[in-house]
Amino acid sequence: MAKYEGIWPVAPVSFNDDGSVDYVGMRRILDCMIDQGVDGICILANFSEQFLISDAEREELTRISLEHVAGRVPVIVTISHYSTPIVVERAQLAKDLGAAMVMMMPPYHGALLKGTAEQTFEQFARVGDVGIPIMIQDAPLSGVDLPVPLLVRMAREIEMVKLFKIECPRAANKLRALIAEGGDAIEGPFDGEEAITLLADLDAGATGTMTSAMIPDQIKPVLTHWKAGDRAAATAAYARILPAVNHENRQCGFLSAKAVMVEGGVIKSEFSRHPIPALHPATRAMLMDLVRPLDPVALRWGK
Repeated sequence: MAKYEGIWPVAPVSFNDDGSVDYVGMRRILDCMIDQGVDGICILANFSEQFLISDAEREELTRISLEHVAGRVPVIVTISHYSTPIVVERAQLAKDLGAAMVMMMPPYHGALLKGTAEQTFEQFARVGDVGIPIMIQDAPLSGVDLPVPLLVRMAREIEMVKLFKIECPRAANKLRALIAEGGDAIEGPFDGEEAITLLADLDAGATGTMTSAMIPDQIKPVLTHWKAGDRAAATAAYARILPAVNHENRQCGFLSAKAVMVEGGVIKSEFSRHPIPALHPATRAMLMDLVRPLDPVALRWGK
C-alpha cells in the first residue's frame, strides 16, 4: 500500500480588493478545504500565486497556515527558488513550524537560468539534509528537464526525496516509467494539473493527485473508486467532473478556485495582483455553469 495517497489540493491565497493579503480569508480557505475531506493541503504553490507575494508575506502565510491547520491534515509547503541557500532556509522554517513535507521544483530563474542535472541533485540533497520529506515537482513552468533516471537516482540516494508530482506532457508515460524503474523508492507518485489527466495517471500507478481547491470533494470519488478496483465507477465519476476541470485547466487557471469560493461565501474577493488579469465575465459565467451542477462544498460552505 502506498504511504502517500489521496487528494492534496493547493490552497489559493486570498487577497482583499486593495491587493493586501486577506489572512482571515486564508484561514477560511483552509477550513473549507478540510471540510471537503482532503487528505492533505499544499500551500504557496504556483496555484497559490506564490510568484505574486513578498518574502515577508510568504513567511507569515506559512506560519498562519500551519498554526491554523494545527495537524488536522498534513500540510506541504512549497519552497522552490533558484538559490539553494534560500530553499534550505525555507525548508528549515517549514520543518520548524510543523509542515509534513516540502515541495520544490528544480532550480530555475526565467527562461535561461536553469540548473544542470547535477546542480538539481545537489540542491535537493541540501534540502534533504534539513530532514523533512520532499516532493519533487516536475512541471513545465521550470523548463528544466527531469529525466526518469535522474528522478530515480534522487529517490535512491537522497533519503528525504519520497514524493513526485508529475505534471509534464504525457504524465502517465513518465509515471509508469518512474514506478517501474524506481520501485519501492517511489513512495508517493502523484499527478497535478488540476486532475486533467487523472484517470490515465491512476492507470499508470499514481497514488495521489494535487488539484486546485475548486472541487476536491467532487474529484476525490475518482480516487476512491479506483483504489477499490471499480474502474467503471471511477470512469463515471471522472466523466462527471471533467468539463469543469477542463474549463479550469484550459481557460481559467488559478483564478477558478477563488471565483468559486467567492460565490460560496468562503472569501470576499477573487482579486489577483497585477499583472494577472481578472477572468473575463463570460469565462467566469461558464465556469459557474459547469461547477454548479456538481454541488461542491466550496459553493455553499459560507452560506
